[in-house]
Formats: sequence, structure tokens, C-alpha cells
Amino acid sequence: MTDSANGLGDLPRAIEVKLVGTKELKENPHNPRMLFDREHLDTLKSSIAKVGILVPLTVYKEKGSNTYKILDGQRRWMCALDLKLEKIPINEIAEPTVAQNIVTMFQIHKLRKDWELMPTALKLEVLMDELKERRDKQLAALTSLDVAVVVRCKKLLSYPKKYQDLMLFTNPADRIKADFFIELYPILNDRTVKKASWFHRDEFIDRMLYKYKNKKSGMKSITDFRLIKQHITSATKTGQEVRILHLLKEFLDNDELLISHMEIESATLKKRAAKLVKNATTFTTELAKIETSDFYGEEEFWKALEKLLILIGKKLKEADRRPK
Repeated sequence: MTDSANGLGDLPRAIEVKLVGTKELKENPHNPRMLFDREHLDTLKSSIAKVGILVPLTVYKEKGSNTYKILDGQRRWMCALDLKLEKIPINEIAEPTVAQNIVTMFQIHKLRKDWELMPTALKLEVLMDELKERRDKQLAALTSLDVAVVVRCKKLLSYPKKYQDLMLFTNPADRIKADFFIELYPILNDRTVKKASWFHRDEFIDRMLYKYKNKKSGMKSITDFRLIKQHITSATKTGQEVRILHLLKEFLDNDELLISHMEIESATLKKRAAKLVKNATTFTTELAKIETSDFYGEEEFWKALEKLLILIGKKLKEADRRPK
């Protein structure tokens, strides 16, 4: 897919490489990365102090301004400021549009492991508004993000700003991880839960935040939300919506209750899950033993594997699980 085909036109081209004053640079307002943890910065600063900045920063000038904005290299620039370096190497490009700016930064950086997801989601939102594009696959192609990451970003954007801000605290110790809100999302959007007379979305989120931060009711991990969702789904399938909503409300209000308080038909599900695990383990062991070349001509075998792979992928997606 070309940039022109995406409605972006040609991306900015380089103008020249040169040395400029470190203080002539400013951060990019459209940088998808807003959080810079001190530990990683200190490691980079130590390296720059020894050998200098080896890779020029990619920058541009806004029309009518003499200040450079950084497309790539904000951490290097921050370290240069800390080290009081007078000059810094830059690679200047032509000023991009807002959409080009965001897409270029996504494509330069991909999504590095130390990036927080909420800042990425905020810039994805700007891109969606600029291009009037909300389709997952198209956004993934534009930004070089995985489709799964785009979907997770959209889930975060469904939360009010006050909760988004909790994911943007500078100090990692104070920051609520995006995974908390992503794991909570299926419960908040469960049709049975949403029709409860007592359900108020923000109050529900606040109580879950309190329980999680204070480790109340046995909630030790954000993946505990999956167990809660399982209890709700199990009860709904057996026509016990009223019962599970009552138990869920009790769980929310009483910090002495454990998640197991919501168990209704989970014993049957656990037995089924255990049986499936046993069968999957046996199949995996047998599959690992075969010689692929011995089965080249067994079309039914390969078709069955392909069908199984598609089904597994579908179930993992439904559970918001990604292969490791």
C-alpha cells in the first residue's frame, strides 16, 4: 500500500544533515510516545556520554518558525540536554502534515516494547480523525501496528479522559497499566452486566480500581477479570442472570468476598476445560513427533490442521489473547 493510496501523499524527504544547537530543538507534539522512564534514559545517557550521538535526529521546521521539531530521537535529545551538549546532529526533512507526522513516527518506531499503549492510542485517535478512517486493518497498515494493537488502542479510547490520564502518570509506580482497562473492558461491555439496574459504568470502574490497587477480594492480577467474565458468561448461558448480577453486586460492595463468591456453574466448565487441556496436550505431543515429509500427500490431514489453526486463532481473538 503506497502513501498516496492512503490519502497521505508522498511522505517528507530529507533536506540535509548538519549540526545545530541542542536548544534549537523542541519535542514533537504528535509523538505517539509521551512517557519516558528514567531508568531507560539513564542507560542511554551513559552511552552518549562515552561515544556521543552516533545517529542523527530526524527533525523538521514548521512554516514560519526557526525551531526544529523532532520526528525521531527525542530520547537522544533529552539526554543531550541533561549532558549539556551544545550541538546535536540532525537530519532535516520537509514539514509533514499532521497525518504524515503521526504515520511517519509510527513507521519509524514501530511499537517498541517500552512504549506505553495509552499514548499510542491517543495519537491513533488523532490519525483516525484526520483521515476519517476507523477500520482496524487499514489503520494497522498505515501505522505498522498489529491489528490486535489497534483493537486494544480502541478499547482504551472508549474510556473517559479521567481514566486515560491514570495511564499517563510520569512515575511508573503511580501509573495504572493499560492492561487493567483492557482486561476490564469485556466485563464493562457485557450485555448482562450493562442491563443491571445498579450498574453505573464509572462507579463500577472505580470500585474495580480500588479492589485492584488495594488487592481486595483476592484480586492479585488483572487476569482475574477473565475469571469474573467466565462466571458471568456461565450464569448467562444457564439463565441465571439475576443470580449472577446479585452475586457480582455483593462482590463489588464487600471487600471480604473472593471472586469465587460468583461461582454458579463454573465446576462444569472447569471439568470441560481440564478435558480440553488434556486432549490438546496429547494432540500437541503426537503432532510434534511426526515427520512432516511423511505426510506431504495427506491432503485431508493438512486441511484439518488448517481448519484447526483458524479456529484456534478465532478463539484466541475472542478471548483477547495473543500467541506468545
